[in-house]
Amino acid sequence: MIPSAFEYHRPGDLSSAIGLLTEYGDEARVIAGGHSLIPMMKLRMADIGHLVDLQDVAELRGISVTGSGISIGAMVTQHDMLSHDGLAAAAPILREAALQIADPQVRYMGTVGGNVANGDPGNDMPGLMQCLDATFTVAGPEGNRDIAARDFYHSAYMTERADDEILTKITFASPSGGYAYEKQKRKIGDYATAAAAVLITKAGGKVATASIAMTNLKDTPVWSAEAGAALVGSECGKDAVAAAVAAMLNDIDPGADNRGPVEFKRHVAGVILARAIQRAWSRA
Repeated sequence: MIPSAFEYHRPGDLSSAIGLLTEYGDEARVIAGGHSLIPMMKLRMADIGHLVDLQDVAELRGISVTGSGISIGAMVTQHDMLSHDGLAAAAPILREAALQIADPQVRYMGTVGGNVANGDPGNDMPGLMQCLDATFTVAGPEGNRDIAARDFYHSAYMTERADDEILTKITFASPSGGYAYEKQKRKIGDYATAAAAVLITKAGGKVATASIAMTNLKDTPVWSAEAGAALVGSECGKDAVAAAVAAMLNDIDPGADNRGPVEFKRHVAGVILARAIQRAWSRA
């Protein structure tokens, strides 16, 4: 449980951090909250020569809630989100999800940027950000570029972000209508067996728009356009919910692990998603 030797760097600004990644190449990794990287280093599953700590990079902090949308710095912690009244009012689904992440000690250090940039299919924020149709901004030697959250994940731990790029912020339009983040896990602090993020707007007593994403049921988060489309135009009754669940079950591909066999995970996914849809509809 002791990591191999490494050089520790703590740059004071973003350009210096990018410069270190450029200088040391494949030997360098950035660390945000450290909840994913440090255990891998201790288990010798990650052999890193240069660790670049982003704690002193002020440019990566801050939450902005305006009429044009919401911006969250990559080094904003889950606790920062929970304690920001403006964010809770503008996007209450973020608060609902963050409260279900691990425990208070983890939330004090765990960052939003680290949660989405790592590419871990078990993390909560990637699927939620796909549900919100968020945009990730990354910075590298060639400058900044924006990547849609729905295009960011390729496979487990493989993302659109290049090795010499740093995720700097997450932006999205303030959501409206009903929302729900539903999660089933074995115990406090565990990854989800299945989790669902749902946003629904209503018009004339029927579903006007629906966005649905699920977590830890494939090697990437799963945003299902078909599941959302199954609800649109309906009164979100039993048949519509069943159609949305069936569409999502067609899109997921869970694997057996210590959280259960494939059949169990698919069952849990259906139950969790149906609950999330019904709760979001009740709030729409």
